[in-house]
Amino acid sequence: MRILLVEDDSMIGEAVSVALKDAAYAVDWVKDGATAGNVLESAGHQAVLLDLGLPKRDGLEVLRRLRQAGNTVPVIIITARDGVDDRIKGLDFGADDYLVKPFDINELLARLRAIIRRQGGQAAPLLTNGQITLDPTTRQACCGTVVEVLSAREFALLQALLLKPGAILARAELEERIYGWNEEVESNAVDFLIHGVRKKLGSNSIKNIRGAGWMVEKPR
Repeated sequence: MRILLVEDDSMIGEAVSVALKDAAYAVDWVKDGATAGNVLESAGHQAVLLDLGLPKRDGLEVLRRLRQAGNTVPVIIITARDGVDDRIKGLDFGADDYLVKPFDINELLARLRAIIRRQGGQAAPLLTNGQITLDPTTRQACCGTVVEVLSAREFALLQALLLKPGAILARAELEERIYGWNEEVESNAVDFLIHGVRKKLGSNSIKNIRGAGWMVEKPR
């Protein structure tokens, strides 16, 4: 999953960015509100972590414009503004969650998993299509009697497919969810990851739709 981190504090931004990457997210990091607004007009992120006290444009104004434009990307506010009125305003402006600094990074990751599940229309903590089950907290995947721990990028690929079982995702869509801005993507990177998942979970775990992309089957 690809996350936009909007944070002007270098130390916090670096710590959150590293934790997100360790948890198998692709991270794009911007440090001011104006840049965040421009990025959100075009890039396809699956969630946004948004500070409020930003240079050039306050985070609430970024959020207000985002929702006014009809963009439904999940947003978690991460801020030092801890007043009840601040929290109410942030949620009423369209945030999906609100977390006050300093926070435990594991709590942030849990909240992120929750809003991404909800975005995919799933409430259960394990992602499954009835054939494959994936645990986002451990990267452990089960298919029949096979149980394997996936690499970070294998996990990101399978998570993207399991959030939309039955939907065909093209190579570009998968690359967008797996890799951030500054990461070099080789032309066969997706094929390599799919080969790795199939090797661990079985050749029928991910289906190729010739000329269109890849999918996992819908639950029966």
